Amino acid sequence: MKMRLAATVAAAMLSAGVAQSADLYQAQPAPLLDAPEVTVQEASGWYLRGDVGYSFNKMRGAKYFQGGQTFETDFTSADLDDSWMFGAGVGYQINNYLRTDLTFDRLTSADFRGSTTGLCLDGVTFCTSSDKASMSAYSLMANVYVDLGTYSYFTPYVGAGLGATYVKWGKLRNQICDDPGAPGCYGDDHDGKSGWRASAALMAGTTIDITCNLKADVGYRYRYIDGGNMFGFAGGGGAQGRDKGFHSHEARVGARYMFNNACDAPAYEPAPEPIVYK
Repeated sequence: MKMRLAATVAAAMLSAGVAQSADLYQAQPAPLLDAPEVTVQEASGWYLRGDVGYSFNKMRGAKYFQGGQTFETDFTSADLDDSWMFGAGVGYQINNYLRTDLTFDRLTSADFRGSTTGLCLDGVTFCTSSDKASMSAYSLMANVYVDLGTYSYFTPYVGAGLGATYVKWGKLRNQICDDPGAPGCYGDDHDGKSGWRASAALMAGTTIDITCNLKADVGYRYRYIDGGNMFGFAGGGGAQGRDKGFHSHEARVGARYMFNNACDAPAYEPAPEPIVYK
């Protein structure tokens, strides 16, 4: 009797354990054989750019020498006003971190004001001349940029460029008004000189995504322009001069239009989870 009771209890416990195990079992989802592959969109393609900015110009100085002299003399003062700049270019986005472009910029006319000191007509007294002219420039630059990663809509970058600048000097007007040997003022007009010069630039800024194709660009550019001829001899045998080159610090805003459209790539959507029926 006792053995029958023990066997009955054991059978009941075994049946309960099997039932509980069945209740805890949940079917595993089937493997997703056709799930789309997740890929990272690589930015690349051609773009056009346009820029406008304000250039804080700094002249490195100027020199001159008279027709009968064999050595140059520094201007007593040489200052160049600030000016506006406009530019355009075409470039190529190589990947998410590297791009390059070719740009053409115009620096609007900047006024030059300088002075020189020398002997007056009497050969004893020193006189001071007042010199005025204007300068404009056109730059052709090849540039490369490193994008430092995208944070939300913002991509900071640094860059550098090499190229040439065509510097165009206007006519220089020289006047002396403090010569005791001559009443009033007198002076000469010197024809301005023009020519291509070596140039270099360093850039830093931030790109702002407006749409998939259109990007705003807010940046700074430091530009160096080599020295060259400034003005020639006057008809009366006056001085000839050259400038020592320029530095400019430019605050710039612009836009770039990308020809490839990254938004056309289909967005990844995860496959729905399978429905499991018990």
